[in-house]
Amino acid sequence: MLDGRVKTLHPKIHGGILGRRDLDEHVAKMEEHGIGNIDLVCVNLYPFAATIAKPGCTLEDAIENIDIGGPTMVRSAAKNWKHVAIVTDTADFPAIAAELEANNGALSDKTRFNLSRKAFSHTAQYDGMISNYLTSLSDDVLSGQPQIGEFPSQFNQSWIKVQDMRYGENPHQRAAFYCDIDPAAGSLSAYNQLQGKELSYNNIADADAAWEAVKSFDAPACVIVKHANPCGIAVAADTLAAYKLAYATDTTSAFGGIIAFNREVDGETVKQITDNQFMEVLMAPKFTAEALEIAAAKKTCAYWKCRSKQVPTALNSNASAADCWYKPRHQPHQPRRFESRLQTPTDRAGMERFAVCLERRKIRQIQRHRLRQRRPNLRYRRRPNEPRGQHPHRRPQSARCRSRPQRRVCRIRCLLPVPRRRGRDCRTGHQAIIHPAGSMRDQEVFDAADEHGIAMAVTGIRHFRH
Repeated sequence: MLDGRVKTLHPKIHGGILGRRDLDEHVAKMEEHGIGNIDLVCVNLYPFAATIAKPGCTLEDAIENIDIGGPTMVRSAAKNWKHVAIVTDTADFPAIAAELEANNGALSDKTRFNLSRKAFSHTAQYDGMISNYLTSLSDDVLSGQPQIGEFPSQFNQSWIKVQDMRYGENPHQRAAFYCDIDPAAGSLSAYNQLQGKELSYNNIADADAAWEAVKSFDAPACVIVKHANPCGIAVAADTLAAYKLAYATDTTSAFGGIIAFNREVDGETVKQITDNQFMEVLMAPKFTAEALEIAAAKKTCAYWKCRSKQVPTALNSNASAADCWYKPRHQPHQPRRFESRLQTPTDRAGMERFAVCLERRKIRQIQRHRLRQRRPNLRYRRRPNEPRGQHPHRRPQSARCRSRPQRRVCRIRCLLPVPRRRGRDCRTGHQAIIHPAGSMRDQEVFDAADEHGIAMAVTGIRHFRH
């Protein structure tokens, strides 16, 4: 009836789907009304996305391709997953058929539950498409073919989990990496990791910056990124020449960075890179067999194969890569009264104790590899964000600061592996230093601080803000 609008909205259909076989009351009512059990439901929803993609699609065309009965059956079966299996993806047919044949026509609880989860995700994506279309229309809906605006008033997007991350923004935080369910070709979400350790949020963020930069060039190019900032970009006749030029731009910041190419990388280029520096990720559209053979010796370095087609940036790139999303699980480290371990026997005056505790709370709001200095009057100075994490305190101080030496607290979030830097801190009047530690030469740093009378505390927690 009603041109088929209510053909599946019938008690005998939904009763057979929703009836619980483990409740006597449900079984009795179904027998009373002559309703049989339905064990398996397969549904293909109306092709709404294909309809609105057609040129000249009217509002009437779109409305008539909004499925009502299909999603209703899907949700009914998904809700009653303990007794009913719901299939919304034809790709699942072979596996389901094999399990039915192997188990005398039955599906396991695990299979039915997984199908239920997939079904709810399917209807959520379907409803999101409808909402995006309707909320993007102009107010002139009575014209029959209203104009579609560039940005809907409400935007819905579906994401699928790519993988868990090694950690989030900081080692004590957990996170996962998601991409658009229908990612654009050429975005970072289409990468294929050939080898290397698990990724962290920093790897994804920096790799996205490198990839978006390098794929915009037509000629062979190399981009080196450290902390989301390019520290070397070069175009040359081949990948090796491009790398040499990019690396020469800033050989210090390139250490531990992300390197991206827009051409196939050969063995000679990989050998030059591994001889020059440590890197976290090497990205390229392709690698030669020789390149991968050389790379195999560096098991911790990640090698990514990425599609090189250039695409526009996604509507919502959120926290990380285009067509990708980073979902953190915040695990803030809340300092107690003074829980850091004092590493030097230098006397801690009340000023140092108070200022260091205060720095523990304030430093998180400064972006990575910045130096924060604090004086007794609570004024502070921020150092600009730099790719070079090793030298954030080398910038010259103002004449006013040099002429008015005061007792300062220095809070640094990167490692302090070279003891001689403490001499610079001593000359600038620092009386206390707090940092995460973790370097192989920590003890040398502690000894140098003690030699210069600098109180040093270790947090054990790196707390970057990106």
